[in-house]
Amino acid sequence: MNTQTAPSPQFYLTAPATCPYLPQEMERKVFTHMVGERAPELNDLLTQGGFRRSQNIAYRPACETCRACISVRIIAGEFSPTRSMRRILALNSDVVSAEYPAEPSSEQYSLFRRYLDHRHQKGGMSDMSVLDYAMMVEDTHVNTKIIEYRLKVEGDGIGKAKGPLIAAALTDKMADGLSMVYSYFDPDMSHRSLGTFMILDHIRKAKDRSLPHVYLGYWVKGSRKMDYKTKFLPQEHLMARGWERYTGESAATT
Repeated sequence: MNTQTAPSPQFYLTAPATCPYLPQEMERKVFTHMVGERAPELNDLLTQGGFRRSQNIAYRPACETCRACISVRIIAGEFSPTRSMRRILALNSDVVSAEYPAEPSSEQYSLFRRYLDHRHQKGGMSDMSVLDYAMMVEDTHVNTKIIEYRLKVEGDGIGKAKGPLIAAALTDKMADGLSMVYSYFDPDMSHRSLGTFMILDHIRKAKDRSLPHVYLGYWVKGSRKMDYKTKFLPQEHLMARGWERYTGESAATT
């Protein structure tokens, strides 16, 4: 009988670099590779421990002087949308979502490119090529889906939705929830609040599958563009003593 155990993951530390969210701070990350048969199990454990996935890499902040990045997960079973969120759901009642294997398409990349050019011109992903996008989607050893959001057109309901693609999310399914790895949307449809709509749709999907959590990645305290994550209550934040319930000191309730 073979009693040899699988090797433990090896962790590495990046060199210091300017923080993209708090420019006055320097960031470092600890990371490891997730490949092979154990990758789904490892992804579950690391995500629950505050890591995020990017392709086959799991990483988390390991900054020397800053603790602003806080892992956030929504408690899906207890979630109830606010009045403004219900308005967003109603506004997007003509949108259908469908899950597919983690395979890229030219239509996805075209929307992704428009999103980056409009919203993240100076970000670290701003120069991603079609090959880079394909790697972002395909390079996974865990249970990953690409969820497409399309406007309803006549004939939808049988087979693949045929309307224009207006948003997409790369999502990992884990034992205890859904992890939103990356999402993007049509920048010309800002009135639809598609970013919020996709989170609300993931909460619905988690409830339908009896999964307790939706993982949103990091909330960066002090970064205004991250404040939206604290609006989805109730939620938990990963603190020094573990996951703690966050009630929202200044979160909107209307």
